[in-house]
Amino acid sequence: MRTDIHVKYLDHPEIQEAEAILRSCVHCGFCTATCPTYQELGDERDGPRGRIYLIKQMLESGEVSEKSQTHLDRCLTCRSCETTCPSGVRYGRLADIGRGIMEQQLPRPGGQRLLRWVLRKVLPYPSRFGPLLALGRLGKPLLPAALAAKVPPAQQAGTWPATRHPRFMLALGGCAQSTATPNTNAAAARVLDRLGIRLQQAPDAGCCGAVSYHLSAHEEGLGFMRRNIDAWWPLIEAGAEAIVISASGCGAMVKEYGDKLREDPAYADKARRVSELARDLSEVLADEDLSRLGLAGQGRKTAVHCPCTLQHALGLGGQVEAILRKAGVELTPVKDGHLCCGSAGTYSVLQPTLSQQLLTNKLAALTAGDPEQIVTANVGCQLHLASKAQVPVKHWIELLDPRD
Repeated sequence: MRTDIHVKYLDHPEIQEAEAILRSCVHCGFCTATCPTYQELGDERDGPRGRIYLIKQMLESGEVSEKSQTHLDRCLTCRSCETTCPSGVRYGRLADIGRGIMEQQLPRPGGQRLLRWVLRKVLPYPSRFGPLLALGRLGKPLLPAALAAKVPPAQQAGTWPATRHPRFMLALGGCAQSTATPNTNAAAARVLDRLGIRLQQAPDAGCCGAVSYHLSAHEEGLGFMRRNIDAWWPLIEAGAEAIVISASGCGAMVKEYGDKLREDPAYADKARRVSELARDLSEVLADEDLSRLGLAGQGRKTAVHCPCTLQHALGLGGQVEAILRKAGVELTPVKDGHLCCGSAGTYSVLQPTLSQQLLTNKLAALTAGDPEQIVTANVGCQLHLASKAQVPVKHWIELLDPRD
């Protein structure tokens, strides 16, 4: 795709990267076949190819429109298009750059700005999100049905193993997961303990930066990344084998720290090392001898939801299923596993109507095999699915937890 960037953007620090991505697109349209929003809306501008043209138009004309912003807002950034694309177009990165420029050029209405600001100032901070979640649970009977469904029940994490194995890995505590589903990392710690691995959290680490970064507050997102690197670095120097991430959305971001901070002289080398050490929990389990867990399945038919970040961003589709089959779990078939559930970070809050349509479609696919439970690999998907599912929704590691 030929480009002719407008003079006003020539000095933009990310413009060369954006231009290279635009030029790699050959407009074949294969991406539209796997784009969830295009499948729902049937509008070229609500598919990857159309959005690429809208970003190109903005960068060449120097003009930004509310319509273009609306179509980019509707993008889930699920990156299913990247899995399909024969040319290797880095659409997710282009969308981040395009949205960031649009955010600077076109002020949003006050209500939208406020909602996005609240999401950035609450979700990444457990000390803020936790009390609000507790308050929501107390007032749940008084909330409207649609809002009450989004409030997850309190979850007990159980005991974190105190064993000090020679092998140790770091865990990303995260933000929403640490308060909404605290049993996920605790279960991971118990499973890894039985495999001879100590899982350790760095107290000063927190949100991976994805919430801010994907809401176009790029510098704020980079600040979260630097804080995590500072928190992890002494433990990395002490011999941590890996940084284990049980939320695939966070994992996709941490694996990009090296790229995001490559121009930062103080953090570039450390960020690259952190990205090298970052591993999704399924990657860790796939390399271990699971017979040591002594499992023979849980006796319950299970549907696996593979988050977009796990299959498209991390390229680990099918890995969780393979681990669970090895453990003896009976899996039910799931049609159209590549399509998004509609959670997509803050998408379910910012685009509630479209998000609910995608959720309905996903639950129909997941429950077609009459499972007794659903498991997933990302906290946002877990909470979103659980808000409407008629069967329990868990993180997949809980099926391997010796506590159960």
